[in-house]
Order: sequence, then C-alpha cells, then structure tokens
Amino acid sequence: MSYQLFRKKSIPSILHEAKQGLSDAEGHSSELRKVLGVRDLTAMGIAAIVGAGIFSTIGTASHDGGPGVILLFIITAICCAFSALCYAEFSSRIPVSGSAYTYAYASFGELIAWIIGWDLLMEYAIGNVVVAISWSDYFTRFLTGFGIHIPAYLTTDYLSSYRGFNDATAQMAGGATLTGLSDNLQTAYNAWAYAPKIGNFRIIADIPALLIVTFITWLVYIGIKETRKATNLMVGLKMLIIFAVLAIGIFYVSPVNWHPFLPNGFSGMMKGVSAVFFAYIGFDAISTTAEECKDPQRDLPKGMFYSLIICTVLYILIAMVLTGMVSYKKLNVGEPLAFVFSQVGLNKISAIISFSAVVATASVILVFQMGQPRIWMSMSRDGLLPKIFSRIHPKYHTPSFSTILTGFFVAIPALFLNLTEVTDLTSIGTLFAFVLVCGGVLILPKRDEEELAATKRFQIKYINAKFIAPALYIIGLIIFWKNFVHLFQYDSWGDFREKLPFYLFFILSTGLAIFSYRKNFSLIPVLGLASCFYLMTELGYTNWLRFLIWLVIGLVIYFTYGYKNSRLAKNTSQ
Repeated sequence: MSYQLFRKKSIPSILHEAKQGLSDAEGHSSELRKVLGVRDLTAMGIAAIVGAGIFSTIGTASHDGGPGVILLFIITAICCAFSALCYAEFSSRIPVSGSAYTYAYASFGELIAWIIGWDLLMEYAIGNVVVAISWSDYFTRFLTGFGIHIPAYLTTDYLSSYRGFNDATAQMAGGATLTGLSDNLQTAYNAWAYAPKIGNFRIIADIPALLIVTFITWLVYIGIKETRKATNLMVGLKMLIIFAVLAIGIFYVSPVNWHPFLPNGFSGMMKGVSAVFFAYIGFDAISTTAEECKDPQRDLPKGMFYSLIICTVLYILIAMVLTGMVSYKKLNVGEPLAFVFSQVGLNKISAIISFSAVVATASVILVFQMGQPRIWMSMSRDGLLPKIFSRIHPKYHTPSFSTILTGFFVAIPALFLNLTEVTDLTSIGTLFAFVLVCGGVLILPKRDEEELAATKRFQIKYINAKFIAPALYIIGLIIFWKNFVHLFQYDSWGDFREKLPFYLFFILSTGLAIFSYRKNFSLIPVLGLASCFYLMTELGYTNWLRFLIWLVIGLVIYFTYGYKNSRLAKNTSQ
C-alpha cells in the first residue's frame, strides 16, 4: 500500500506522455501551441507579480514594518530566488505543464504530487477571487471619478454588505453619522439598505468581478497567442505608469519620513510576510506554460529570473517612495499609491494610478486563469482527475473544459463571497509548493555526463552543503538563542498553538543540517527549503489549520477516485 502511494513517474515517461498529448476521453492527441519566448514569459511573470501587491497590500506591509519594509522585500526575493533556481532546474529537465505538481510526481511520488496539485488549485482559485474583488473596487472607484455611479448592491458581495450594514447601524446608534463613516462601511450600508428584494432575500452581487473573470476566461479559452498579446500590452502600460509614478514621486520624498527605519522592530517588519509574499507568487504560474514555450529548457529559467529581478527592484523603489512621501503610520489603506499622491495635492496623478490599478489587477487574473487549467490538465493526464479535464480544444489548442470550469470556480465566489479572510491561504499554499520543489531537487536523480554534454539546459550550480548548512544552523541558534528559548515558554494553549509552526521549522532545520552533513546535499535547494518553510511559520496557526483542512478534503477525493484511476497504477498492474 505505502509503495503504491509513493509510486513515481520517471522523467522519460513524463516527457513521452506529454508528447503524445493524452488529451481527452476519446484518446485523441492534440498538442498545445508553442508560441512563448523569453520576452513573453518575463511579461507574464511581471503581469502576475506587479498587481494587487504594488497597488494594495504594500500599504499594509509598509504600515507594519515602516521604511524597513524594503528589507522584507529583499528577504522574500532571496527566498523566492532559491525556489526559482529549483523551478528552473525542474523545468529544464521536465518541460511539461503542471508546475510543482509534475515535479513532485517525478521526485516524491503520486500522493505528494496529488497534495501539491490540490494545494495549487486552492492557491490559484482563492488568489484570483481576491484579485477579482480588488479589481471591482478599483474599477468602480475609477468610474466614480467620471461621475458614473453603479448602485452599491451591484458592486459588493452579500456577506460584506450584511456585516457592514450591522456595523454601520451600531455606530450610528452611538451618535455617528453615515457620511462620517469609512467609504467601505457607507458602501456596505447603502448596498444592504437599497438592494431589491425577492421576499426577504436581498439581491446583492459583485457584477464587475463577474464580468472581468468572464472576459479573462474567454480570452484564455480562445488561445495562448491572444493571451500573450493581451499580457504584453497590459504589462507595457502599467510599467510606463509605474515609472512615471517613481519619476514624479521622488520629488516629493522627505527623508525625515524614513526615520525610524524599523519602528516596530524585526517582528513588526515580518508581520507583512503574507502581504509581501502574495506579490511574489507569479513566477510559479509561468512554469505551467512549459508546453507552450518554444524552448522551455532555455526560456523558462530566464523568464523566471528576469521577472523576479525586475519586480524586486520595482517593489523596493515603490516602497521607498511611499514611505518617503508620507509617514508610514498613514499607509494602512487599500490604495496606498493613489493615497500618497492625493496627500501631496496631486489628485490627477491619483486618478491615473487608479486606472493603472485596473490594468494591473486584470493582468494578474489573466496569468492565474491561464495557470490553473493547465494543472488540472496535467492531473487528468495522470488519471487523478476525469479525462475530460485534459480535453484540448481542436481549434484553439487550449484546455477547453478546464478553462471554463476555472472560470466558474472563480466567478461564482467573486460574485457572492468575500474571501479576504482566507487570502493568507494563497501565500501558505505557494510557500508549500516552493518547499516541495526545493526538496524535490535534493532527491532528483543526478544527470549523467552524456545528458549534460548533449544539452545546454539550465542546471543549479552544485555547492556542497556538508559544512555550510550545519555552520549556518549553529550560527542561527547563537544569534536567535533568546527567541529559541522563548519558544518553550508559554502560558496557555493559545500561546502554545501559535508556536507549533516554529517547532516544525526547528525540527526541519535540524534535519537539514544533519542530512546535509551526511548526504552532501546541494546548498541552494537546502537554503530554499529552509527559508520558504520559515516564511510559512510566520503565517500563524489559524492559516496552518485551514490549510490542513483543505489538504484533508483533497485526500478524501484522491482515495475515492485518483488512487484507483491512476494511469501509473494501471500501467504497473499490467
């Protein structure tokens, strides 16, 4: 039983099956179109990374960490760089769709592959729902600037309006006025108060969120060429606006706002891990397009690195301008870029930024809506999902059924729900994928000399971690000795459970130090695994619990369908 759960697919068999297509229930073979180059992949990475993060969550992170938030961007970028190197190693050896799911199948086996595939589906779905809702907010505010007002009950979700109405009513009962409440509370109150009814049920739905998801899904459905053109156009436009923002904003920077640099200390800066990391998960989506790349072994690694470097520089510069224009204490707002320019009297620039945010968030939805169907397609090829999920459209050469289903999975929740309370699941899910990819490189069979000589594929430079990893482990214990001792001091169950993820990190880092010494592990995957797992610990017990519940649901589906229908199991039994 245990052997069957961890049965692996060899790299040659993965490449052979991808070449065959294995595309639909009838067994017809149909390949995806190979049209993407380095520039396209870089643009897709930038499209996914420079989105809600730079126009929204960077404000919260700056409020918590102060000007020192730039250090958090650098730390997170380094962790992502280690993971990007591991992704590049896998993509050069296994240039097929599926991302971390396919990589885990070749290194850890079927059960872990299913877990990571299920995890990625959650990551993309929740992330896109949240971004779609954010797009709706930016879009309605942008229209308001032109005097176009959409009724509040058509621009918000049911649950948010219900909660907001009750909150606003309670505050007004205490003497507050409606106009004195925040914009969000006013919108929620008006949505609930003036929504049309059917009996006692109010008709409240976020129509703009539905429309953008529908449009993006259609765009992804009709072809990768159309998706590529739209992505390149949107990226070019928002990059121009960001450069203009930097060029103008630098003249309004007051260095006094950069002091104190870390007002809330290191722990305050690390509060922004989820907000910052949410901005960096885009390069994971690039790897799902491997079968649509002209030369995936060469182009995918370059696209990942270029987009990561460009976006890190942009985030650091934007954070410096934001915290330099106004005090970090004022930046806990939903639209920080527009806010800081309005604070210095540049209201027209603020309006332009709102338009840029509409374009930027749309590009994030585009890349993620493209990534999720390709993961479903890969899981279906392996028999872990029904064959219809891998059906390729005969004309458009895209995963047709999976693309449409992805649209429904994102559009319906975006229409009626607000998932902001579980957005950290996107970050913890992505970090988990990064951890497994880095770990997979450590146990992946080494390439023989003949394979290396015959190709010019990317390969991680081997640096022996035998002494370096244990040395870093000991240095870390010495530097953070007080924090380590504090882990074992708690007064209640609530205090203890919040520290549980850190116990897991201590066990993992100890094991990595020992096995690096004994097995001569490669240093870069070890650093990637440890750093990403540490970032997971910063996301708190509640998010870990939600994440584990999602994985349990996935395991139920695997054991009721995937385990019995696995192609690998059928091939083994023959």
